[in-house]
Amino acid sequence: MSTLTDQISSRRTFAIISHPDAGKTTLTEKLLLYTGSIQTAGSVKGKSSSKHAVSDWMDIEKQRGISVTSSVLQFSYDGYCVNILDTPGHQDFSEDTYRTLMAADAAVMVIDGAKGVEAQTKKLFKVCTLRHIPIFTFVNKLDRETRDPFDLMEEIETVLGIGTYPMNWPIGCGQNFRGVFDRQTRRVIAFEGDGHANATKKVAEIEAELGDAELANLIGEANHANLIDDIQLLDGAGDELDLDAVRTGKLSPVFFGSALTNFGVEPFLKEFLRLTPTPLPYTDCLTGDPVDPMRDEFSGFVFKIQANMDKNHRDRIAFVRICSGKFERGMDAMHMQGGKKLKLATGTSLMADDRATVDEAYAGDIVGLFDPGIFSIGDTVCAGKCRVQYPEIPTFAPEIFARVTQVNTLKRKQFVKGMEELAQEGAIQIFREPGFGMESVIVGVVGVLQLDVLEQRLKSEYGVEVRRQALPYSEIRWIMNDPSTYDIAKLNLTSDTLRVEDMRGRKLLLFTSAWNVNWASERNADLELSEVGNFSI
Repeated sequence: MSTLTDQISSRRTFAIISHPDAGKTTLTEKLLLYTGSIQTAGSVKGKSSSKHAVSDWMDIEKQRGISVTSSVLQFSYDGYCVNILDTPGHQDFSEDTYRTLMAADAAVMVIDGAKGVEAQTKKLFKVCTLRHIPIFTFVNKLDRETRDPFDLMEEIETVLGIGTYPMNWPIGCGQNFRGVFDRQTRRVIAFEGDGHANATKKVAEIEAELGDAELANLIGEANHANLIDDIQLLDGAGDELDLDAVRTGKLSPVFFGSALTNFGVEPFLKEFLRLTPTPLPYTDCLTGDPVDPMRDEFSGFVFKIQANMDKNHRDRIAFVRICSGKFERGMDAMHMQGGKKLKLATGTSLMADDRATVDEAYAGDIVGLFDPGIFSIGDTVCAGKCRVQYPEIPTFAPEIFARVTQVNTLKRKQFVKGMEELAQEGAIQIFREPGFGMESVIVGVVGVLQLDVLEQRLKSEYGVEVRRQALPYSEIRWIMNDPSTYDIAKLNLTSDTLRVEDMRGRKLLLFTSAWNVNWASERNADLELSEVGNFSI
């Protein structure tokens, strides 16, 4: 029987991040394919295949060919238990990605070989650096024409400010792509693909010294000559793979390949699992000390809530990152924010929307807990006598606001339930004017696409049609003053500034411009405003 330490040591938990359309979800599918978790890889935008990606389980994801919510995927491979957090690439859903990164021990950054580092990649990279987690780079789409690999590495270093170390090197690109050269094993891995999403056939995997005639025959004379020059240049630089720099997020191992046609995916997976750390400690904000993942007592925090994963039961699942110890179904635990004891009667292992009851799970794993409506994002659950509480996950300021009202007043109950549950998920933020009910609410989002998703989910999951009215507000500030002693009604504000409150009664101000923000600050000397709400949704 394996010990607690053995079980936790085998865990690897990472998030996959990228700019939209860089191939992140396709890479996820191929990892699942290699590990035997699925028999046929789905494609995000496949015309010839009706099978969609496992991680894109929502109807709207299948229709639009994009990921709009993060998914949790777990599988076993080569003695490791791997948890993948597949995140939305589209910037309109970046807040979901920010929260998900809080639950990851490492990140895989997927970059389009033709486009290089893009805007959304920069934003997500910054979140990773805040946590100092290891960042691995997978340069994708080598089956298409790409930029020079040396130029790509230089761009990663200059734009993102992180060192790079190529673990393998591409042999050609586009139609001339012949595979990758593994710098550690000095082995050329050659593949052939039929250009379809499910290509898995390997041509050859040979150990060959540079300069061998066999290698020249396999990849072509011109490719062979270029490869010799490139490898000599890389080896001549004399850089060593610094594991400490990798694990502190200062050096990114770079892999080249093509997720769509499976070039370089399996070698990447093997090396990635070898280099990634075991579950990292999280800080207990009660003591300020890191919590050892290997300690016996169970603890974890909620980083995501997903409603209506099961359309038949209209359920809510709280995604919990286990930070220490062992989870056992039926165990007693303390909900720290609620101050109440809970029996964790059901635990769920997750494969996107496909779930199975789990009897035990360990630090590093993601487990789904049935949520009767008591959990919020950022909440801590723990067992044992030694109580811990993990830091709350910041709430980022929305940039677009709209007033949303129900079309059919008879469906008020469904409308209120839908809005509240989607807000608790973190899909939207909702506000209301003091003294007004829930018949009309103000919705704050990062991008317009979130509003489209809101409308579709309200209609399909709650049977509610809504109308929305764009609002002119562009700035939001949380009022940090104590509402019991500070009279917000008497604030000196411009006529187009709106006083609102969130679903927990916290007071905020909505402004139409930065100039109005300055007006409020200058004319109310004791007013304390914040751009970030460091509290749960």
